Amino acid sequence: MTMVDWGAGSYEETARRLEPAARVVVERAAPAPGERVVDVGCGTGNAALLAAERGATVTGVDPAARLLDVAQHEAAARNLDIAFAPGDAAALPLADAEADVVLSVFGLIFAPDPQAAAAELARVTKPGGRIVFSAWIPEGTISQAVRAAGEAVRNALDQPPPSAPPFPWHHLDALTELFAPHGFEVTVDEHQLAFTAVSAQDYLDEQERHPAALAGQAVLGPRGESDALRERLLAIYEAGNEEPDGFRVTSSYVVVTARIPPKRPGGT
Repeated sequence: MTMVDWGAGSYEETARRLEPAARVVVERAAPAPGERVVDVGCGTGNAALLAAERGATVTGVDPAARLLDVAQHEAAARNLDIAFAPGDAAALPLADAEADVVLSVFGLIFAPDPQAAAAELARVTKPGGRIVFSAWIPEGTISQAVRAAGEAVRNALDQPPPSAPPFPWHHLDALTELFAPHGFEVTVDEHQLAFTAVSAQDYLDEQERHPAALAGQAVLGPRGESDALRERLLAIYEAGNEEPDGFRVTSSYVVVTARIPPKRPGGT
């Protein structure tokens, strides 16, 4: 397994493409003025900025120092007072029950220990608060390309396939089991996000600047295997293209909401 330096490359390009999903997540969470919000895996600050624009008191948390700098610069440019701090989903720089709202836009899904991440999110969430995050549904053209890239790197390193599938962050039953020990009930609803470009090759050129792609290239390049992967990815994108006069592929994702249900009168 290769380690991804999320501060490398140009994640800003990906962040711009994900902003529509960030808007969906923030709208679902509906942070009110004065509420305390933490954006987990904030990256360049998409969700943190949107929450702050609603008047919330926001902290953005991410392990990549460069992305925190980018987010802080953008917040200053918009005259938004947002705190940004290093950390990850299993180690948040917040006190117990400090957050009214916990957000994550395709960030929580990279947590290596889902149980630890869920426990940490539950720890910082106030009674009556909510956790709202997005997760990809692992199907479609983009998902196929990601799997192909991962397979190429594993083969280059002579690594066996993972012994178990990754945690299904999109699956209601798995999420219910994950958050139920902390008293949360989970709901899931599905959305779609389109990725467009002038051509499949143009989109591939951009994706090669993604931090995960750079990590893969560091493995494949010295072995002379980068070109073969590029050809395979281009074929995947061209086969999945939905726009004959350009490039368009659509990915499905879910928005997950976890809340502790109110106690019934007279009940426990």
